[in-house]
Amino acid sequence: MKQGFKNVDEYIEMFPENVREGMNMLRNIIKKNALKAEEGISYGMPAYKTNNRPLVYFAGFDKHIGFYALPTGHEKFKKELSLYKHGKGSVQFPLDKPLPLELIERMVKFRVKENEIRGKN
Repeated sequence: MKQGFKNVDEYIEMFPENVREGMNMLRNIIKKNALKAEEGISYGMPAYKTNNRPLVYFAGFDKHIGFYALPTGHEKFKKELSLYKHGKGSVQFPLDKPLPLELIERMVKFRVKENEIRGKN
């Protein structure tokens, strides 16, 4: 995989259409539900921050899209994420199945609220 892309558009563009489509859906959910999020590249993948704190990340792969809502975001939705291959702070959404858009939206909203609370402390 190519490294050193300058922005999220450049990152998404390097993938096949089916992966780009899923990543663009994820990106739109994040932007819609985290209006103040800063978008960038971190750890070689699209990354979003609110209140100067990491919010969520995503990454494209051949057979899935990785979504990273940090350990707290995954812990909160552990039961729903059990349908997917997942780790402490990651989940793999297979490309041969529809993305769980409503679940992703709730995860993003949870992380936004969590960062707002932490930003006040």
